[in-house]
Amino acid sequence: MTVAGYAKDVLVDADWAKAHLDDPDVRLVEVDVDTTAYDQSHIPGAIGWNWTSQLADGIRRDIASREEFSELLSKSGIGPDTTIVLYGDNNNWFAAWAYWQLKLFGHRDVRIINGGRKFWLDNGLPLSTDVPQDRETNYELPEPDFALRAFRDDILPRIGDSELVLVDVRSPAEFNGEIIAPPGMSETAQRPGHIPGAASIPWAQTVREDGTFKSRDELETLYEGKGITPDKDVIAYCRIGERSSHSWFVLHELLGYKRVRNYDGSWTEWGSMVGVPIEKPTPVAAGV
Repeated sequence: MTVAGYAKDVLVDADWAKAHLDDPDVRLVEVDVDTTAYDQSHIPGAIGWNWTSQLADGIRRDIASREEFSELLSKSGIGPDTTIVLYGDNNNWFAAWAYWQLKLFGHRDVRIINGGRKFWLDNGLPLSTDVPQDRETNYELPEPDFALRAFRDDILPRIGDSELVLVDVRSPAEFNGEIIAPPGMSETAQRPGHIPGAASIPWAQTVREDGTFKSRDELETLYEGKGITPDKDVIAYCRIGERSSHSWFVLHELLGYKRVRNYDGSWTEWGSMVGVPIEKPTPVAAGV
């Protein structure tokens, strides 16, 4: 069944996904941080998208182009009327990134499996290593609408604007400037810290231990307690845009905030630009 109680009907539970494994109108798509996970096992009938090579431009720092994304969807057996159901590891980090991109390109029906890969594995649900072979659809996406995407120039002139609130969804250690990136991550910036005035609301605070999203009431309390209210312009950011896509999904799709954008340039861009303001709390040394 779909997951009720949120602003939009964009979540499905594992039982719903299991019941639609053979539905020709539904395409399950796995998108993982660990790009080898799909080959190890996946939901039967699901296809895998590689975020590093298929959802990003191969040359520029950018998302995939309209032509590249159209080709990916066509080869995946997806047409304009297909219900795309996304899931992945790390509680749907890159599933949310793919969801956000699909919305930029105007695909109508996109869902996320609540709990993602973790919930599916933890509950012993069916798995496969077979890769589906699909007939291409020749799906041609329209030009993207970037109303849901923020760029640095949407932020820089508005630092200190009370009508704009920034949500830094990284870990507290990243926000405070103790580290530039999580351990093992290759994409980094030149300086640590955060964008001035940003609220620290780590993405992981939006999910339960089993990987499913917290209730609408819990999520509203979380964000409104930090001044992130529906009447403001909201921009979420992280390191490269995938964790902030997750928080964008919570704010825009689950809570129904109208004016939410994802800044996918995020800290790897902001923390490397010349002359932009940065906040970096300075810890006081012990005994001083």
